[in-house]
Amino acid sequence: MRARERITLLLLTLFAAFTRFWNLATPTGFVFDEVYYVDGAKDYLKYGVEIDKSSPEFIVHPPIGKWIISIGIKIFGDNEFGWRFMGALLGTLSIALIYLVAKKLFNSYFLATSAASLMALDGLHLVLSRTALLDIFLTFFILLAFYNFICERYWLSGIALGLAIGSKWSGLYYLIVFLAIALYFELKNEKRIKVLLKRVNQLILVPSLIYTFSWSGWFFSKRGWDRQWGDDHGGFFSFIPGTIRSLWHYHSEMLNFHTGLTEAHSYSANPWSWLILGRPTSFYYQSPNTCGGTACAQEVVALGTPLLWWFGSAALFVTIGYFISRREKIAGLILVGVAAGYLPWFFFQKRTVFSFYAIVFEPFIVLTIVYCFAKLLESPATYNVRKQALIAVHIAIALCFLYFYPLFVATVTTYDDWHARMWFTSWI
Repeated sequence: MRARERITLLLLTLFAAFTRFWNLATPTGFVFDEVYYVDGAKDYLKYGVEIDKSSPEFIVHPPIGKWIISIGIKIFGDNEFGWRFMGALLGTLSIALIYLVAKKLFNSYFLATSAASLMALDGLHLVLSRTALLDIFLTFFILLAFYNFICERYWLSGIALGLAIGSKWSGLYYLIVFLAIALYFELKNEKRIKVLLKRVNQLILVPSLIYTFSWSGWFFSKRGWDRQWGDDHGGFFSFIPGTIRSLWHYHSEMLNFHTGLTEAHSYSANPWSWLILGRPTSFYYQSPNTCGGTACAQEVVALGTPLLWWFGSAALFVTIGYFISRREKIAGLILVGVAAGYLPWFFFQKRTVFSFYAIVFEPFIVLTIVYCFAKLLESPATYNVRKQALIAVHIAIALCFLYFYPLFVATVTTYDDWHARMWFTSWI
């Protein structure tokens, strides 16, 4: 990497760090579902499993994300900064990571810079980076897995996939598509049987081992939920160790919870509306009395930067068109990244889902924009003019990001200023 590239990457990472760490302890108290994940992280530090008072607690997400949150609590204490530190750190590192991804895909300094700057300017990514939820960890590990996958470092990709699935089960969709792509590309290999078996080990066995290891606290503790279930329920599978049967039962109950979650929620959003930001999730809202007699508002809303996501929605369809007409590998890889994180949710129309789940495929939406930039710059005759136009697009997105920035970081504003940013009634 040349000196100019290193300096650019450093500056972009520093900008991401500044926006993600600045005033990270605001707002005070728990934001949205932080109450569940922070409580779990503290239990892991104390007991190795999640406990409700003195009883085992049933949880519905695997442990890795909460173990990561616990690192920040261990270092900085049981406070807002400690809860959110690791999310901000991995959110920052993901900006550097997408630079490397784009550089690998497009071999262009300008396009790599575009990818990193666009993701750094996305409000959804910023909000999730500043909140102690699991989704930013899932996103980081999926992006890390994708980077190693396109670099053909499949062992490392498998490790990252294991960490992703150990954060949230939806990482499993990426394992399936990455494995399918790897096997497809190896079908023409003369030593394909040996290579196919190797890919299976790299992209199935390794993630499975990491995922299983992430439950170590449950294995070594007698206080885990239904830890003794297997010992009390033998039956036909009694030849399988009781601990394994207990863990299998636990996972079946987790699956039942996820597939049966149909409770109404005021901020639930059908996947059809995610790309166009139809119903963003409000994580936090208060009306403090600090505006000198004028009504105030303070909110954290998981809203993607509107111009970026609307450009991204158009770029997604353009990328699909190029893939259908030209079968370009780069377009296919990017589209797979979107599809694995997005399409599965359409099969759960009755389930309670939220638009911020889109964060896992947000890097790939950014890459569709960069892909379209690459197509626009293919003509040498108009390269300079079109590059200037693309820089203007970056500036417009940056200004949009700055306009909505108070809603991303819980800045206290007047109610009128807050309401001016509610462009659609569905955002309220």
